[in-house]
Amino acid sequence: MLPTSTLPPGAASSSKRNRSGRYSPLWLYFRRLFKPTQMDFQYTMWTMLQLCISPKTAYKHASYHKQTKNHWARDDPAFVVLTAALVAVTATAYCLAFGSGIGRSLLTVVSAVAVDFLALGCGVATLGWGVANRLLRRKNQHSHAVEQGVEWMYAFDVHCNAFLPAFLLMAVLQLVLCPVLLMNTFVASLLSAGLYALGLSYYCYLTFLGYSALPFLERTELFLYPTGAAAVLVPLAVLAGLNPTKLALWYWFGYQ
Repeated sequence: MLPTSTLPPGAASSSKRNRSGRYSPLWLYFRRLFKPTQMDFQYTMWTMLQLCISPKTAYKHASYHKQTKNHWARDDPAFVVLTAALVAVTATAYCLAFGSGIGRSLLTVVSAVAVDFLALGCGVATLGWGVANRLLRRKNQHSHAVEQGVEWMYAFDVHCNAFLPAFLLMAVLQLVLCPVLLMNTFVASLLSAGLYALGLSYYCYLTFLGYSALPFLERTELFLYPTGAAAVLVPLAVLAGLNPTKLALWYWFGYQ
C-alpha cells in the first residue's frame, strides 16, 4: 500500500521501510506486538519444544528465515510474549508459595518479567552482539565481498532461546522440587547446585549453537567457556555447604 503523504522529490523514504520498500524487521516486530492475530503462536510453541529436545533443529529454521526474509532475527514477537507469560505465571506461583502481601508479590512478578527477563536479557544480548561482531567475524578474503555482521535482534533471539530451557530447569523444575531442595542435607545442596549448573551449562550451549549457526562467525566455542567455571564451582559450592535454591529464595522472599 502506498503512503498517504506526498514526499518532495529526492526526499528520504520513511524509516519504517528499508531500501527495497519493505517494512524493516524492527518496525514489523513492534507492530505485531500489538496485534496478537498476526503472531504465529503454534509455530512458536513448536520452536520452544525443539529448543528443549532438539535445539539444532530449531536453529536450522533460522537459516531458512534468512533465505526467505533476508535477515536472521525473528520478526514475530510471539516467542517473547509466551516466555514473558511463563515467567509471570511462575513468579506468581513462587509468590503464592513463599511471598507475603499482594503489593510485594505484584512487584516481584513485574520485576521478574521486566528486569530478570527483558532488561537483563537486553544486556546479555548486547554483550554477545558486541563480542561476536568485534572478535568472532571472519575476515573477508575478497576485497569486494560484502562484510556481514550480527544483528542485535538476532542476539536477543539467541538469549531468549537459551533462556527458556534454563528457566524451566532453574525456576519451574526447582519449584516442583522445593520440598527436597530445601532440606538441610548434603543431598539437597548437591541436587540444587547440580540443577543450577545444568541450567547455566544448557544456556551456554544454546548460545553457542545460536552464534555458530551464522556462517560468517568463527571461534564461537568461546560461548562454551563459562561451562568450565560451572564445573569447578559446583563441587566448591557443595563442599562449602551452599544451597543455590535457598540463596535464591532468600534474595527474593527473605526465606530462611
